[in-house]
This record gives sequence, structure tokens and C-alpha cells, in this order.
Amino acid sequence: MKNDLPELASLEALLREQRHAYLRAPYPSWETRATHLKALRAMLLDHRDALADAMNADFGNRAKEEVLLAEFLLLKGEIDGALKHGKRWMKSQRRSTNKWLLPARAKVVPQPLGVVGIIAPWNYPVLLAAGPLVSALVAGNRAIIKMSELTPRTAALFEQLISRTFARDHVAVVNGDAALAAAFSAQPFDHILFTGSTRVGHEVMRAAAEHLTPVTLELGGKSPAIVGPQARFDNAVDNLVAGKTLNAGQTCVAPDYVLVPRGKEQAFIERARTRMSAMYPGFATNRDYTSIISERHFARLQRLADEAVAAGAQLHLLADGAADAAARRFPLMAVTNTPDTCALLQEEIFGPLLPVIPYDTLDEAIAYINARPRPLALYLYDDDAATIRRVERETIAGGMAVNETLMHLACESLPFGGVGASGMGAYHGYDGFVTFSKMKPVLTQARWNGRGLIAPPYGKRVKALLKLMMRF
Repeated sequence: MKNDLPELASLEALLREQRHAYLRAPYPSWETRATHLKALRAMLLDHRDALADAMNADFGNRAKEEVLLAEFLLLKGEIDGALKHGKRWMKSQRRSTNKWLLPARAKVVPQPLGVVGIIAPWNYPVLLAAGPLVSALVAGNRAIIKMSELTPRTAALFEQLISRTFARDHVAVVNGDAALAAAFSAQPFDHILFTGSTRVGHEVMRAAAEHLTPVTLELGGKSPAIVGPQARFDNAVDNLVAGKTLNAGQTCVAPDYVLVPRGKEQAFIERARTRMSAMYPGFATNRDYTSIISERHFARLQRLADEAVAAGAQLHLLADGAADAAARRFPLMAVTNTPDTCALLQEEIFGPLLPVIPYDTLDEAIAYINARPRPLALYLYDDDAATIRRVERETIAGGMAVNETLMHLACESLPFGGVGASGMGAYHGYDGFVTFSKMKPVLTQARWNGRGLIAPPYGKRVKALLKLMMRF
């Protein structure tokens, strides 16, 4: 996008307007913040059906029940938690003081950063726009949100609703294509939170570096699942199928591949097929199953599957219906004997293809995960305390769930974020408040103190004091 285009000029003017408004009121009271959070909650809940309908139209098919469960219920919990705890989060935190600085007092004062930029993806467009906004608002900031061009109806409606709910110099939505997104991340925000692919995350971070803008990157990666030696096997498979088919696998924390004890591959496939039949009967016309967002994304999934088969892998259809390009309906498929060189095992899948990989020992499973970039999520199914403890300590991931898939994301008291290739920084709950605050350290010295005792000119007195201080 050229610098003289009106979209960029409008964005720059909006950022200036919000920054001026922030400087006029840099520390909103708790009552003001709570009012904004309640207004956001009312807007979301009052228009949840309209937003769900817009998402359904953007995707081609996405069940309203899934949208309410996966987006609005989580947002309500996040806002309710912020309203319950936010006043306490705002308070200064007393810290201990170094003995040599006494009688000084130390504290940390949370302050709003100013104006934050939020770049939301298409897969959960309301959750991943409004979720970071909750953290920004409870911390006392102003915000500009860039929605995805792949969900234009949802983006347009969300922009309209935000404009009715907030003053433009407080919260605003901007919509446009990928060029606007690139220009957005190059603006001198006080913080940027981006949710999306690792590839685009690189670009966002490079653009933000121009102004040394701090970034929180919520990326993806290949989130593994381990079905442990002492797992409740059927429960593990059922739970993984539910997690992998939510939003047709178009979820950043969806299980990307599953490690199973060698010899259990066929049992996994058969149980998964049974579970799919129970969850999505009459798959070809089942309205509970989400469509793939675009023809390009559908073609990519087909290409990943075809490449794996050409390299010697086997596809196992787990639904009672084939892929339908016209409806962009892609059924869940297990993939076995996939060569490591296939893109299916190199790229984040972001769809309903599930490589099933056998292992012989827990050591081997842990080593397999640790040989790859650090994932956004890791799932372990096992009831053995020693196994759980080993996986907790010997792997690194953005988050971990035991005997569960995806649901750690729904726990608003837990930080959500990646590590390494899956991102940096975190939000949700108190951690979101901290992300969008400057936790300013403040030292207040008493009128009578010993600072002058170690001031120049240095001599015998200072040397004696230093010798004494070094002994304690």
C-alpha cells in the first residue's frame, strides 16, 4: 500500500486521534474501565445471533451452537473475570526493599500503555478480536482492531457494532486487505497483538521493529498429542476427534498430529471412525460440521493429502462422506506411514487431516516432540502421575492439557501464548492485564537516609563501609 492512499492516511489519523485522547486521560478509573467492559459484553451478547449468522455466511457453513460455545461463551467468561478481578489488578504492588536502600519504599504501579493494535485472524474472528480487546480495556488502553479480509461480513458487522458502542477515539475497527494489514503493523502503536500464521508473524515483527513496538505474537505450529501407555484409550480418541473437528480443525491449538503406542494405530482409526459417525451422522449434509474458509485453503488441504499419498502414506477416511469442493466440506482423515519430509509433517495443517505416528517408548515420543519447533499446545492422555510429570518437565509448549484438548484456552485464569516458533507473550486474565500495562517500578526514598555516606570523595570512610557491606 502506497503512503498516499486514503486507507493509510485514515489509519494514521485515527492513531493520532486515539493517542491524543489517551494523553488527555492517561489513567482511567476502575469505574470507567468497568463501564467499558460491560458495554462490550452487552454488545456481544445482544448481537451474538447476528454475528453468528455473519460467520456462517463467511464460512459457507458454521453451526451457531459451535460459534456460541467457542467464541461467545469464552468471551463472556473473560469479561466476567476481568470485572471480578480488575479493580484488584490495578492496585500498586508493594515490593521488598534492598536493606541498603532502607528506609526507602518500593512498589510496582500498573499503568496503561496507551494505544494498542490488535490484528485478528479469520478462524475465530470475534473471539480473537474481542478477547485481546478485553485485556486492553481492563488495563485502561485505547485500541484499534484490524479484522481479517477472509471474513468480510463478520468484519463489517463487528466494525459497525464497535462504532455504536465506543467513541472512535477509544476503540475502532479498520477493515481492508492484506496490504492494509502490513501497513497496520508498521504503525507506532504502544503494543501490537497479532494472531495468525508463523510466516505472517515474521512480517509483523519486522514491521514493528521500525518503531521498537513491543509485540505479542499468537502463532500456531504443530501441536502434538500423546496417547500415553496408560491412557484411557477410547476416551483419548473421542476427545481428540472432538478437538480436531471443532471448526473443521481450523484452530491454532488443534491437535496437529497424534503419537500412539506402536500397534495401536488401527484401533485409533476404528475408534475415531465410530466417534465421527456419532458426532456427525450423515456427514455430507450435516449442518454441525464447519466448511473450510476458502477455495484456496480447501485446495491446500487436498494438496497436503495428495502429496502424502504420493510419498507412500495411507489416508483413512473417518467420516461417511467424501470431500466436497463445491461446499468446501473436508472430512476428518487419519494419515499413517507419512514420511517426515512431507509438508503434512512440516507445516501447520490447520484442517481435518490427522497424522497418526507410532512410538515404542515414552522417551521416543518426548524426543520426537523436542526435535521439532516448540508448539503452541501439547496434549497428553495418561493417568500415570510419573508419565504426566515427565511430559510436563521434559517438553516445552505454549500450553499443555492433560486428558483434554483445547480447553486450556477456555480457562481465563491461565495465560495463553506461544513459545519460540509458536509465538511470544501471553494474554487472558491477569496475564493479559500485565501484557497491556507498563508495570512501572517506583522507589520512594525517605527524607533521612544513608545515601550521602557512600558519595564521593571516596576515602577511608567509604572503603570501610564497602568492606562492611560486602560481609552482609
